[in-house]
Amino acid sequence: MSRLNVLYFCEGFNDIRFVVGLSEQCELTMAIPEWELHSSGLAERIRQSGARLTIHEISGRRPAFQLKSFVYLLQNIRKFDVVLSQGMVRGSLNSTIAGRLAGVPVVTYLGISPVEYWRCRRERGQIGRLKSAAGEAFIRVCMNVSGRLATTALAMGLFLKDLAGEYSAHPSVGYYYGVDLNLFKPVEAPQRSALRRRHDLPDDVFLIFFSSRISHEKDPETVLRATAAVRAKGLPAVLLNLGGGYQDFLNVAKDIGIADAQQWVIGRPAVHPMQDLCEYFQAADLVIQSSLAEGCGISPLEALACGTPVVATDVGGMAVQLKGLAQLTPRRDAAAMADAILWVARNRTEALAQAMQGREYVRATWRREKAFADLMTVLQEAVDA
Repeated sequence: MSRLNVLYFCEGFNDIRFVVGLSEQCELTMAIPEWELHSSGLAERIRQSGARLTIHEISGRRPAFQLKSFVYLLQNIRKFDVVLSQGMVRGSLNSTIAGRLAGVPVVTYLGISPVEYWRCRRERGQIGRLKSAAGEAFIRVCMNVSGRLATTALAMGLFLKDLAGEYSAHPSVGYYYGVDLNLFKPVEAPQRSALRRRHDLPDDVFLIFFSSRISHEKDPETVLRATAAVRAKGLPAVLLNLGGGYQDFLNVAKDIGIADAQQWVIGRPAVHPMQDLCEYFQAADLVIQSSLAEGCGISPLEALACGTPVVATDVGGMAVQLKGLAQLTPRRDAAAMADAILWVARNRTEALAQAMQGREYVRATWRREKAFADLMTVLQEAVDA
């Protein structure tokens, strides 16, 4: 059987792991905003990976990108067997309309909860009431149109599949780039200490890894307050954040008045997710994902694959897939998160056993090979429909 000729149509951030994995499965062309491709560092990571794909850069930001990308689709969409369209909002509004006009199947891929994420901007005071209402209305229109016109509404995890099903008669569950169990795997205590030395991390502390970019839907304030609280109770905790916005994380600590944060908060630039990232999960005593909203949450799954205990906010996809596998705490509840951290620190055997149960869940459901095999099945079914 010949490989599918796939257009991956993007409107925003992309993980190199998904791009590389997809390129291994099909003849891939990627259409992406020019500014996103270069400002995110994705262009360089694709070059370094040696992945075989064609990249079409579309210039302009909103609304210029909206218009130019629609013209691009009308001119090029018939060259492909199927379109995989990121999200169900602006970009998929264009791709599903173009696909319907040209008779080319389009599979949308939902990775976040768009309305919830947008509402987080209002909660944080980043937008006013009028813009909030108008933006939400626009998001819902896009999701209704793309849901009706797409061949399949693929969504990352069960929580988002149910959300996609509110707009589409053909929702299906996907697993994005999955978890590479060859990288994300447990290590013994001596190797954990060696990894800390390798990455210049303290070895005589309770290391908490907050593996999250800092954006409006994340909740760094709660994890900072919770860590300060457990330190006040005698736990020598150190909090680490990696990401492009790590400086924002350090600034949050100052903004909320944690006077001694520089003594126990570490912020560093992002590392390559297909190389060194797994070693930080392996080196940590605990991984925390603190969020106001969360469509899925891959980082906790990567932690569990390493046998590292997880504390996460009981919201969205994390509430669905981490139940019984992690310590879940109420939204914006620093006291409850502090209690969960202390439980892990004081009950190491039970916490590690829970994490290993999580590793088996990841192996059965989220492993990388299954994620891409399932994705290609969905794309082939869309072509055959």
